[in-house]
This record gives sequence, C-alpha cells and structure tokens, in this order.
Amino acid sequence: MDDTTTIADLKNMVQSFCEQRDWDQYHTPKELGIGMITEASELLEQFRFLDLDQQHELLNNPETRSKIEDELADITFFILRFAQRFDIDLHDALTRKNETNKQRYPVDKARGQNLKYTEL
Repeated sequence: MDDTTTIADLKNMVQSFCEQRDWDQYHTPKELGIGMITEASELLEQFRFLDLDQQHELLNNPETRSKIEDELADITFFILRFAQRFDIDLHDALTRKNETNKQRYPVDKARGQNLKYTEL
C-alpha cells in the first residue's frame, strides 16, 4: 500500500481517529514531540544489547517483527499527527532537508563515512 497511499491519506486517517476522540486538546507540539521520542525509545528497546545477527533475527521472526512494526507505526502516527495539527507539509520539509544534507554531505566526502558533516 505504500505505493498507492499518499501522505495526505495518512494524515486524514490520523486526524479522523483523533477528532472522533476529541484529542486535539491534548495534542500540543510538546506532547506530540514527547510521543515521538517515547515511541522511538520503545523501538530502540527491541534491539538493545543485540548484535547485528540477532537484530536481523528479530526482523525475520514474524512475532517480533510485528512488535517492531507496531512501534514504527506509533512513531509514524505522532509524526503525521504533528504535521497534520500544525500544517507542516512533510514532502516540502523532507525535500528541503534533503537538499541541505546534500550540501553538508557531498558524495565525494561522505561516501562510506560515518561522520557528522562538521567532521568531513
């Protein structure tokens, strides 16, 4: 469905869900930001103390993969909700940031490097 669903479709789904529950009052920038971080931490927790092979095992196991997908969906929910509530065009934001990163991480300097742009 990623190939046929738009970001607008997803924003509308999240908006409908939240408005049916009268949650706008709780979805401030701070609270939505906290939600993103909390859910990202729960995703990271799935991989804590595991080596790369063990991490791949989790992703190949249907039960643990489902948990990982749930955490990723929770993160996505908060991102979409923040963008929907505060009129942020995710395409424009990501495109703009990608252009900035192209300047910060030129291919000839960044390829194969795991360094911050200030260290290249």
